Amino acid sequence: MPAAHVSRVRALYRRILLLHRVLPPDLKALGDQYVKDEFRKHKTVGSAEAQRFLQEWEAYAAVLWQQANENRQNSTEKTCFGTALPEEKLNDFRDEQIGQLQELMQEATKPNRQFSITESRKPKS
Repeated sequence: MPAAHVSRVRALYRRILLLHRVLPPDLKALGDQYVKDEFRKHKTVGSAEAQRFLQEWEAYAAVLWQQANENRQNSTEKTCFGTALPEEKLNDFRDEQIGQLQELMQEATKPNRQFSITESRKPKS
């Protein structure tokens, strides 16, 4: 792979993980793991699929960055992350991707998530 491509992928990966810091702890953990898994799975894909992969993740990063900025400006309102997935995009997904999306949705919306993360707190003196 060309060095410029590898550099672009690494920069995007780091940017997404940094953006995840604005998410609630349980969603951050879920998102971080998903990003790590997806980037690992796509290390050896062909050029066309790699370009599509990067475009989609760059769009995700742009939306998350915008939502994080809106959240900072409207700190009194409840934070909402994510966006609706248009049907025409869903139609482009393979069966494996649909299943993966279903699993991700179930994990993100279930009341007792598999991640049990608490923010570290300083002990009261």
